[in-house]
Amino acid sequence: MNPIIDHIQITVKDLQVAEKFYDQFLPILGFDIKNKVRAYIEAHDFHVIEYTHELLAFAITSPRKAFVNDSINRRKPGALHHLAFKAESRAEVDHAYQQLLQFEATIVTPPKRYPEYGEHYYAVFFKDPGNIKYEIVCTKESDS
Repeated sequence: MNPIIDHIQITVKDLQVAEKFYDQFLPILGFDIKNKVRAYIEAHDFHVIEYTHELLAFAITSPRKAFVNDSINRRKPGALHHLAFKAESRAEVDHAYQQLLQFEATIVTPPKRYPEYGEHYYAVFFKDPGNIKYEIVCTKESDS
C-alpha cells in the first residue's frame, strides 16, 4: 500500500465564510470549483461541501451545534496542526503566494527558505478565515 490520501474533510467554524475562501484557494492547487458538490448528511447532522480533483477530494463540513462557538486551536490534542501541499518548484510557491494575497488568506509568513526543516525547504504559511493553518512547500534544490 502507498501512503496516498484519498480525501480530506475538515470541520470549519462558518461554512458560508469558508466556502468563499476555499472557492479561491483550491483552484491554486488545481481544483476546478465546477466539480464542487454539496450535501446534508442527516445521520451525522452536518452540511458538507466537497471539491473533487482526480488526485484528492477536499471537503469542508459544518460543526455540530454544540461546538459552533468553540475556537480553533491547532495545538489541542486531535486537532489538525496544519496541512501542507507540495509544489513542484519555488516559482509555484511564489505564484501561489501572489494569488493568496488577492483574497482573505492570512499570511503567516511569506515564501522563504526554512533550513531547519530541510536543506532545500521553501514554503509559504497562511491561514483560512477560521484560523486553520496551511502551507505550500517545495523541497527541491532549485527550479531547474
